[in-house]
Amino acid sequence: MAPSQRPRKKMVSRCNPDTERGTLVFDIAGYSLLKGMRDGEFIRSASFPVGGLDWCIRYYPCFTKKSEGCISSFLELMSEPTGTGVMARFDLRLLNQATGVSTVLIDQVKPRLFDSVNPTWGSSMFKKISELEASPYLQNDRIVIECDITVVLGTPASALETVCEIQVPPSGLLDDLRKLLEAEKRTDIRFKVKDQVFGAHKIVLAMRSPVFEAELYGPIADKQRCATITVEDMQPAVFKALLHFIYTDLLPAMDDLEEDDKEEMVKHLLVAADRCLCSSGINRTSSPAATCTTCARPAEGSWPLASVEVPPYVTFHFINAYEETDEGRVKAIVSDCCEHNADTSILDKLRLQNL
Repeated sequence: MAPSQRPRKKMVSRCNPDTERGTLVFDIAGYSLLKGMRDGEFIRSASFPVGGLDWCIRYYPCFTKKSEGCISSFLELMSEPTGTGVMARFDLRLLNQATGVSTVLIDQVKPRLFDSVNPTWGSSMFKKISELEASPYLQNDRIVIECDITVVLGTPASALETVCEIQVPPSGLLDDLRKLLEAEKRTDIRFKVKDQVFGAHKIVLAMRSPVFEAELYGPIADKQRCATITVEDMQPAVFKALLHFIYTDLLPAMDDLEEDDKEEMVKHLLVAADRCLCSSGINRTSSPAATCTTCARPAEGSWPLASVEVPPYVTFHFINAYEETDEGRVKAIVSDCCEHNADTSILDKLRLQNL
């Protein structure tokens, strides 16, 4: 099922396990006296209640032959577990008696199951004896083992609650801009193309085109509230299609055109985009600008469709369109692009004597 087709009603239940935490401390005096205990013999701390169950710390001077040379320590569940047992996570520490700060030696982050089969968890190689006896963990024939424990009491699920899922409607921004253009509401700029006049909005044009931004808000921008710009050498239908693209990011429908007419329209739109979106070819009758004609040399077997008039105060962007022909028929329309900063000294380098 697609995301847009998902049901609007959402029902949520949450699980937040209940836990109880505690710290067990086993202060062992007479460390040297316990070294004589046989393998597997241990001493046990008093029991501590955590999570409604009793726990203790086991201490082995020597757990087995395999762990010889190390002391061992374990956390033990003293209570008879109910059901399948109880989950708990814990760490085992030694207290640095010089600083009063304990150091974690065993950190059991993942909860372990304590039950009748496995009532103890810990380490048979808790600390090497040689290291312990040369450390501040052992002072005055005394060591202190600490255990921080977190007991999972249960995993209750919350009652079912219904959450209203907000459906975000699809964006209608482009359609709104199209309607704004077609209705010519609150236009603040007019374009005269032959015998037709088109209204538009300066801020939209400047947002979509650095050329329009320079023309409308740059140093030579007309300060009048409603300026009229005359667009030369362009058909009204082409300019109307260009405005439609600027406002909607879409080309207008051309289903009613024949295939040759479509190619012709695309060709003229490339030229219009070159003039109005990537460079400046719009001549303001009230503000003459110093311009020059620039164009890259076409490839062999093609001819240029347009050259571009560029005011010297803006960054130069060039998109040059060519037709590739084969025995008189158009095979493809090819474009290339380049960019130069506003340095008028490069204009002579870009100028072609014969197009």
